[in-house]
Amino acid sequence: MSSYNAPFEIHVHGQVQLRADAGFDQIQEALKPLWTYAGARSLADGAASAYEEEPGIKFDAQEHLLQMCWTVRGDEDFRQSLDEMCMSLNELAEQGAAIEVTFYDTDFDEEDEGQSTESRDDFVMLFVGPTPAAIMQVQRDLLVQDVVNMMERHFDGAELGGVVTEIDKLFSKRFDALVNSLEIGKPPRGSGGSGSGHGGGGGRRPRHLH
Repeated sequence: MSSYNAPFEIHVHGQVQLRADAGFDQIQEALKPLWTYAGARSLADGAASAYEEEPGIKFDAQEHLLQMCWTVRGDEDFRQSLDEMCMSLNELAEQGAAIEVTFYDTDFDEEDEGQSTESRDDFVMLFVGPTPAAIMQVQRDLLVQDVVNMMERHFDGAELGGVVTEIDKLFSKRFDALVNSLEIGKPPRGSGGSGSGHGGGGGRRPRHLH
């Protein structure tokens, strides 16, 4: 499909702190679903955004930081590329991070008064991280920020401690449910199995979740 006929302009925005041992070749492979979707043959070739004013995909080797402000023209099938990218970035991430993806409907005209036309714009928030706990930590922090920002229009920030505590309780329940689900199917301790102890990433409880 020609990019000129693509129904969406898709903007990917976010930054991911990577492990210190993550090299360029690993990053290029992790981001392959993006640059191949753009029709490029390498990350260097596909890192430029469809818009010159956007920095595109940048890797700061000194800070071990992957930064994305990158637009590509495409269709709904780009969501599969995003899923593949997130799975690969999980392996390279040092900590949890959020990636914002916006689908802009290129066919929608705000001045068109036809009743049958509706914008297909969409917004997706994706999360990557080395463990489920790291991902939940980012989700928790973003939710607290959104809720506090909204409620500070009506209440002093010092009054919102109880609200934050309740949010933490919700995430604690979700984390515990995840850990319990990962325990299912594991051989009992001392059963004589090979027992490497891998639980699928339950790991340490996220900060603030008491």
